[in-house]
Amino acid sequence: MTRAARFHAWGASPVVEDVPEPAYEPGRVLVEVKAAALSHLDLTVATGSFAMKPALPYVGGVEASGVVLAADDLAPGTQVLLRGGGLGLLRDGCWTERVSVSPKAVSSLAEPLPHEVAASFFVPATTAYVALHDIARLEPGEEVVVTGATGAVGAMVAQQARLAGATVTGLVGRSDQLDRVPEGVRGVAADDAAAVAELASARPASLLVDTLGGAGLVERTRWVRPGGRAVVIGYVLGASVTVDLPSWLLDDVALLPVNMVRHERRAREVAPSLVGRLASGELGVEVERFDLAELPKALELLREGRVRGRAVVTFG
Repeated sequence: MTRAARFHAWGASPVVEDVPEPAYEPGRVLVEVKAAALSHLDLTVATGSFAMKPALPYVGGVEASGVVLAADDLAPGTQVLLRGGGLGLLRDGCWTERVSVSPKAVSSLAEPLPHEVAASFFVPATTAYVALHDIARLEPGEEVVVTGATGAVGAMVAQQARLAGATVTGLVGRSDQLDRVPEGVRGVAADDAAAVAELASARPASLLVDTLGGAGLVERTRWVRPGGRAVVIGYVLGASVTVDLPSWLLDDVALLPVNMVRHERRAREVAPSLVGRLASGELGVEVERFDLAELPKALELLREGRVRGRAVVTFG
């Protein structure tokens, strides 16, 4: 037997329990999982209302890092990223000590990474790259404002924008979070009324990368000078916004969506170069580690927005 976290009912917390240990089958890859990420997608699938869902009971987890135990064309001990192939979406996922998966869900890394980083870098790092370079077409010397700059995606956007030659301002929710803003990024706290008013008055940015969404999105676009653009990645503060069209036309700031489902192939293309930057220390991912037994608690913290960086379950 092997331990796993399984959902037995939609909307319920997962149960950590023993499940049958998978055996190697030709044409499959048997992996010992070392670290598995917890994401908002996992929470969405667990509601049962998402378009894709596995049959109950199912093991959650859409991405992980581990080492190969047996495979047709990968040497035992090879570090791999587990992602795709319906893991945690259409079939059992990665919140388990050992898993047998399709080769389609397995990617070897260009360079070795700590397992907690390898399990959690893909979404924030590739989303940031696509948002900045493919959607916004960022140029060196631009002034960029990033909201949610201590979150997993926001911090990665801020780091990559700085590496691309931009001057970066990172918005955080509270003044006590300013020490977590990435190095080289000017931090502004949303509870500093004077600093926020200065952004609105000066409109210093040519680009806003917004990870927050919600009703305040339009106000934040007014930190961008006319002719600039606002790239929208997330909606943690709300999924709806009202746009007054005459005011929006006068503001003259383009709203650009980031749809990573459509850009999945591009994400896989750029991932190896991002692995290299993570391995060299040019980029970093903040993670908060949990044991498998703590996974239900970790999901609650994630749902409440109380995780530092990305939540990762580690094994062994």
